[in-house]
Amino acid sequence: MKNIILADNAGFCFGVKRAVDTSIEEQLKQNKQIYTLGPLIHNNDVVEFLKENKIYPIDITEVNKLKNGDTIIIRSHGVPEKTIKYLNDLNLNIVDATCPFVTNIQKKVQKYSNLGYEIIILGDKEHPEVVGINGWCNDNAIIYKDGNLGSDIPKKVCAVSQTTEKNKNWEKMISQLSVKTKELLAFNTICSATEERQKSVEELAKNVDLMIVIGGKNSSNTTKLFQIANELCSKTIHIENASELNTSFLDSANNIKVGITAGASTPDWVIREVIEICESQMNN
Repeated sequence: MKNIILADNAGFCFGVKRAVDTSIEEQLKQNKQIYTLGPLIHNNDVVEFLKENKIYPIDITEVNKLKNGDTIIIRSHGVPEKTIKYLNDLNLNIVDATCPFVTNIQKKVQKYSNLGYEIIILGDKEHPEVVGINGWCNDNAIIYKDGNLGSDIPKKVCAVSQTTEKNKNWEKMISQLSVKTKELLAFNTICSATEERQKSVEELAKNVDLMIVIGGKNSSNTTKLFQIANELCSKTIHIENASELNTSFLDSANNIKVGITAGASTPDWVIREVIEICESQMNN
């Protein structure tokens, strides 16, 4: 007997769906080519889908070539405050599709930076979400990856997290900060969708023989799902879509359980295609 089990929480989160829907609606309303500042989300299948609908990613270094009034969409990861000002100076029509959870973090770091707190961000300093958040406190944040702190810790700190971080990294960082700072404001800004997906994959990976994690290779939240699954299930693979799925493992294996999960930027149609191929192969 062979079973396929989809994680309870997998695929598009609220913020990603909102960004994609906003982009499609804006293009239909204007009926002309519009742009996103960088890839709207970290999923190549979705980016190609948007191109088919006249929605094209453009780099910040190229936006000065756009015409007055052209529409540019701020992607779900958000951008620094200075980027918004730059786009306004170019007289572009800005549509903000920043995830509301990310916007909330931007407002917090701006507020508490102005109140004299040193901002600490848990996350990847190269990730666009973290770059954007840092840009709302004058690029002065201290950024830690994996919750490991350095030795020089400020005494008055406001701590936030990249929305896609692991809870255990947040807990590790806060436990260290709580004994190294005199005044600590800690906002656990890991979004609920991230927590739900991580809990779901943790439960599923414990009880299957093989885990398939679907999502962009440059997607932070998908990478975290893979890491969690891989710790609990030795046979864990990470694929972007069905074209990368090697089904040979299904041909010879009997009585196996296959778990499937997907990152928050993975569309339903990609998940369905992987499931259909697995079902077809396992029923042969």
